[in-house]
Amino acid sequence: MMRCIAIDDEPLALEVIRKYCSETPLVKLENTFTDAIQALAWLKMKKVDLIFLDIHMPDISGIQFITSLKNPPLVIFTTAFPQYAVKGFDLEAVDYLVKPIKSERFLKAVIKAQKILERDQPASIPGEGYTFVKSGYQTIKICFNDIRMIEGQDDYIKIHLHSESSPLLSLMSLKSILEKLPGDKFMRVHRSYIVPLKDIHCIRNKYIYLKDDKVPVGDTYHDAIQQWLSGI
Repeated sequence: MMRCIAIDDEPLALEVIRKYCSETPLVKLENTFTDAIQALAWLKMKKVDLIFLDIHMPDISGIQFITSLKNPPLVIFTTAFPQYAVKGFDLEAVDYLVKPIKSERFLKAVIKAQKILERDQPASIPGEGYTFVKSGYQTIKICFNDIRMIEGQDDYIKIHLHSESSPLLSLMSLKSILEKLPGDKFMRVHRSYIVPLKDIHCIRNKYIYLKDDKVPVGDTYHDAIQQWLSGI
């Protein structure tokens, strides 16, 4: 999951970005800013993978903002002025979204950013990767390759493992566990389910068929799944 912020002097524009981010499991919106100077100060303390950045702002333009950063993250420019597009791409922006931004166009830009981020990261060794999850009085190591699927139930999650006949119960949300998982290996496909992408055998009649399981596809996550499929 990519960590991101959004900067725009128009609060309504930020609301649109906030809404779209909440509808895709690919990004986590860490903060929003109407003041670019405050965003600069925040970025000195924290790091993100992606910035949604308006170009035409009163105190400092989006182009001035991104060029002022020593090691800038990926950037998707957002603006109502398409004439700035050429300059945006000169700065190697991931994409350029013209307002009013459509949800499908937003998702396409986010997927493009994710692919760039994955390409630039060092390749992992097959079989590696794990996280720790608290279950009862224990903190248990969970290998990513061992996860069959993750199911949300009220305040708990059930982590179904290939190596265990019974699921592991943990007092946490699906959103919290998703943040611990690599975004290129897992996807939330329903408000109650996260699945490993490598185990998807087919998608039919609003269901995902895994090696040993079948889970429903939520309407909110349908577009993200289709975009993932188109990029394979």
